[in-house]
Amino acid sequence: MSEDDRRVVHPDETATDMTWIVMPGDCNALGTVFGGQVCSWIDVCAAVAAQRFARTNVVTAAIDQLVFNAPVRHGKIAVVRAAVNWAGRTSMEVGVRVEEEDPMTGERTHTSTAYLTFVSVDENRRPVPVPRLVPRTDLEKRRAREAEARRADRLTHRERIQASREATP
Repeated sequence: MSEDDRRVVHPDETATDMTWIVMPGDCNALGTVFGGQVCSWIDVCAAVAAQRFARTNVVTAAIDQLVFNAPVRHGKIAVVRAAVNWAGRTSMEVGVRVEEEDPMTGERTHTSTAYLTFVSVDENRRPVPVPRLVPRTDLEKRRAREAEARRADRLTHRERIQASREATP
């Protein structure tokens, strides 16, 4: 299948929002959500966005730049938003933003950001081609450019690690 034959998807068609009420079981002794719990929410929300894009099963290949800016606290609402930023032949990057919402005021605070790479797979878990992602807005185009830069950084990092392994006796 040539690139021109692939289905076209726009980033807004992959947008996914998930919300959770933060319960005591989600929290540490300080009353804030465990980082691992936030990571799990991020992975689930990103996977839904990736599946909406690929319309196949997807597997998480990497979680990059998971940054915790602020905690999500007990009794608040965790809002997790994801969308596909970039797509290659069989993989895609999904950007995720986590916010804490105060249920009494509606005020939101940005708490975390992450970028995940997913691979589209068939029933035998073999990589399969994904649609073409076509950004339309200036924001979508900026996110695609930034995703390409992160991908280039990942590939360069991988090459440096491999070179260091080959150079070490």
